[in-house]
Amino acid sequence: MNVERTGFFDALETRSAEARAAALALALPAQVRAALAVPAMAQRLGGVDAGSVRTRAGLARLPVTRKSELLDAQQASRATGGDPFGGYSALGWRSRAALRPARRVFQSPGAIYEPEGAAPDYWRMARAMFAAGLREGDLVHNSFSYHLTPAGSMMESGAHALGCTVFPGGVGNTELQLQAMQDLQPDAYAGTPSFLRILVEKAAEAGVALPSLQRALVSGEAFPLALRDWLAARGLQAYQCYATADVGLIAYETSARAGLVVDESALVEIVRPGTGDVLPDGEVGELVVTVLNPDYPLLRFGTGDLSAVLPGPCPTGRTNARIKGWLGRADQTAKVRGMFVHPAQVAEVLRRHPEIGKARLVVEGEMAKDRMILHIECAGAREGLAAAVAQSLREVTKLRAEVAVVMPGSLPNDGKVIEDARAIG
Repeated sequence: MNVERTGFFDALETRSAEARAAALALALPAQVRAALAVPAMAQRLGGVDAGSVRTRAGLARLPVTRKSELLDAQQASRATGGDPFGGYSALGWRSRAALRPARRVFQSPGAIYEPEGAAPDYWRMARAMFAAGLREGDLVHNSFSYHLTPAGSMMESGAHALGCTVFPGGVGNTELQLQAMQDLQPDAYAGTPSFLRILVEKAAEAGVALPSLQRALVSGEAFPLALRDWLAARGLQAYQCYATADVGLIAYETSARAGLVVDESALVEIVRPGTGDVLPDGEVGELVVTVLNPDYPLLRFGTGDLSAVLPGPCPTGRTNARIKGWLGRADQTAKVRGMFVHPAQVAEVLRRHPEIGKARLVVEGEMAKDRMILHIECAGAREGLAAAVAQSLREVTKLRAEVAVVMPGSLPNDGKVIEDARAIG
């Protein structure tokens, strides 16, 4: 079947900057009102005026909610027989106070529980699937998990929204899944890139031809360029997307292979790890996302992942912001001489000394014989700055450290605030 694979999922993808800003000015106050309707978010927001949050700058004044805080709230609430979602969701069921019924409840390691609402394509995966070339009438072999975690359902609901048929392969059972591929000849695969490689290799070993399998949408782990090229050499064009169980689709790859385009219902910020301070475009930091979803209104949700905003629009003509994709984890907590040192503590030192542009705390030596050196970028540093910064760092962390002043631009742009360079052993 010769199906056109180009074009856009909808007109939102090619909006002008002015149209996107105007839509945001309408959507943000409504989303803040939805957040104020659930107790945990209302407490975090402290009575903020929803009507005043109409721009990205207004959003940036709100607190960041990180996954660890969400987990703590859920565990504390469940311990007293309260809301399993910790007061962050508008969804629930008859025996739980809720504004609307949940369709499903999923569990991620921790355990963190995530609700699914009644909206079609609740996690908005159809947009990413369309960009990967999937179309109405395709058969999708879905090898994401269907139990406990939502990944399988996330992909299936997106495929159904496009009008695709789904084979629910789930995880494992490689031989049975390969037999199904041989029998059914699917058009596309959804799952992790590593399992896709296993299936392709097993097929080659068994002499099984899969000529229909030409497209894939992969996620859940890193997708190296070498693996993408390996699959392409075997006639399979695979694209990646970035999504989480908490907020659904965040960004997706296009045929341009030029970063990941942010989903139209997601607002992405890159912040300095351990803070809510937005970094300039191009700087690596923690990815914070706000999704326009009244069912689970996690304003400024800190993913704990590192990324950066790319300059300019996607070459395909999609006009929303682009990110580099997953660049590592933002949680860089280190234990030094029996004390935990957090990125937020380094950020506090920077707040006390605004002349510092960027800082990187390097822990060197060996365990129990380690030393800390705080490298700070500062042009024309005043006399005594290093000593003053060292004193601030000691007050904040209760640990002694050296301070090295370097020129602006000297520190790498990799999002690291704390680098643990200690020898192991």
